[in-house]
Amino acid sequence: MIRKAVLDDVKSIHALLQFYNIKGELLARPLSKLYDHLRDFWVFEDPQTHKIAGCCALQFCWENLAEIRSLAVDPGFTGRGIGKILTERTIQEAVYFKITDLFTLTYRPTFFEPFGFSVIDKNLLPIKVWSDCIGCVSFPNCNETAMLKKL
Repeated sequence: MIRKAVLDDVKSIHALLQFYNIKGELLARPLSKLYDHLRDFWVFEDPQTHKIAGCCALQFCWENLAEIRSLAVDPGFTGRGIGKILTERTIQEAVYFKITDLFTLTYRPTFFEPFGFSVIDKNLLPIKVWSDCIGCVSFPNCNETAMLKKL
C-alpha cells in the first residue's frame, strides 16, 4: 500500500536510509531533517505486517525544479516493484505541482532510465542542490550520477 508518510513512519524511514547509507549507496538524513521534510515522503506499507518496506521523497528545489531523493526499499522486499511504484507516485506528484525539471542523484542510473531520466552533467544543477552534500563522506568528489527528466 502506497501512502503519504505520517509521524509514526519517521523511525522506519530513518532505519531504511541508514541501512543504505552504511552500504555507501545513499545519503543518510538525520531524524530532525526527516521530521522537517516528512510531507515530502511517500511510503510503501506492507498490508500484512504493516511494516514500512519502502520510501521515496519529492523535494522542491526551485520554481520549476524538484528532486526525487531518499528512495529505499527494505532488502527483504526487493524485486517486488516497490521502488518502481514509489518512483511513479513521486513523478505523478511532481506533475501535479507543475514541476518541469525533475532530477535525481543516484548510484543506479539504469533504474531511472525507464522512467525517462537522462544523465546530465552535475554542474548544470543549481548550487542550492548541493547544500545536503556537505555532510557526505564523498564530498566534494561526488560519485553519484545526476539524471534529469523533463515533465
